[in-house]
Amino acid sequence: MLTCKEFLNELNGYLDQTVDKELRENLERHVTECPNCFVIVDTTKKTLQVYKGLEPQVIPPEVHNRLMVALHKKMAAEAARKRSG
Repeated sequence: MLTCKEFLNELNGYLDQTVDKELRENLERHVTECPNCFVIVDTTKKTLQVYKGLEPQVIPPEVHNRLMVALHKKMAAEAARKRSG
């Protein structure tokens, strides 16, 4: 059985339905047996439904720039971690 951490690592793929059949079956088994992960999936699905109904908002340029800098730093750190690991 998957751990909660393993389940959460695959949550995006599970919700987007992009994981392969075997992994999806394992994830579904975990979420039906784990009340904590069930709540996370249920809450996330409901949150996504709310946001899908909203109109897109313009992000102020200074917020956009800070976000892009943070993302680039995060991606660089992740790439460095993968190269060294």
